[in-house]
Amino acid sequence: MKKSFILLLIIASFSQAQIPANLDLQQLYTLTDPLTVRHAGDGSGRIFTITKAGTIRIYDGSSLLATPFLDITSKVRSGNERGLLGLDFDPNYSSNGYFYVYYTQETPNTGDTIIERYQVSSGDPNVADANSGHIILRIDQPASNHNGGDIHFGPDGYLYIGMGDGGSGNDPWNNAQTLDNLLGKMLRINVNPDIIFTDSIELNETCGLDQGHYFVPSDNPFISNSGECSEIWTYGWRNPWRWSFDSQTGDMIVGDVGQNAYEEVSFQSVSSPGGENYGWSCREGAHDNPNTSEPNCNDGRVFIEPVIDIDRTINGDCSVMGGYVYRGPISGLQGLYVFSDYCGGNINFATPNGQNTWSFTTWQDVGFGIQSFGEDEDGNIYVLQNSSVYKFILTP
Repeated sequence: MKKSFILLLIIASFSQAQIPANLDLQQLYTLTDPLTVRHAGDGSGRIFTITKAGTIRIYDGSSLLATPFLDITSKVRSGNERGLLGLDFDPNYSSNGYFYVYYTQETPNTGDTIIERYQVSSGDPNVADANSGHIILRIDQPASNHNGGDIHFGPDGYLYIGMGDGGSGNDPWNNAQTLDNLLGKMLRINVNPDIIFTDSIELNETCGLDQGHYFVPSDNPFISNSGECSEIWTYGWRNPWRWSFDSQTGDMIVGDVGQNAYEEVSFQSVSSPGGENYGWSCREGAHDNPNTSEPNCNDGRVFIEPVIDIDRTINGDCSVMGGYVYRGPISGLQGLYVFSDYCGGNINFATPNGQNTWSFTTWQDVGFGIQSFGEDEDGNIYVLQNSSVYKFILTP
């Protein structure tokens, strides 16, 4: 224990020197249960904030617009870990106006995960067409927790979807280590709007319910394996609640919420061909999980260790909040990965080091639980708590 404490001091000293002394958080606006901040990549400077209840709100740089960009509260089952959980914009949004949401369905399939596509209205860039929704994918959820919920378009133009293990505790259905379902996985699908809603094509989705409207990329790692879901990119996840791509390198960084003992941040290089097993429920963080119900943990399978492994007993952490690699205007933060924990309240900065262990330090305890982070087109990072949205700034 003493040796670990000394190591933490060394890491803190090294990392803290890179953080500007006048770094601060500026409150931009208040909003009930904001869960992510995204940009449309259209040069407008706007940011879009989703709320758990089912709305998307626009901040135009000076104020929060009164009219929601989209309101689908009647479709969304919120409460517990459910709700409108994810948003991302088509890489060609400026020309096609398409964006995608991840939410928990109210009816008819209560509690199921829905990925749905919408389009901005033709008459107002600040209002979406609420009648333009097309369901892309539905996934059955056996419990109300561990939904995952974050979605991002990757540098390859495909849509990546973070899925939790289906809930309860210690993955009793062994979903995360089994390749015949979409739970406990990172998915990778092709939602090219030019092809997915024509009537004359045969879609090659394999594990989505109903008739999914997407294709599976031909280089997905399990596409040729009978009995395995071709949509899977990686597996062995418990609840990848918040994750991101480094906007400069394309690397994927995932905050995976732990069970009882450890929180973790994991890394995948942009050059990876996919197929990695990140360990859950055989492993929790970088440790064997003594409570797993998975019978095949010792059959020689290879697990990818996290780059950050956090013992919950040290700072009272309980739910890691994955963030972003900073690529904004504050030079002293360039290349640092910011993350937090819902219970701990600390904002941490890590120094990325590929698949090796990352050193990190705590900038400060902000005094509230952080629900999520967000990023704008200029690389600024936003901090979300249950009633406000903040931005990293430098004070004079």
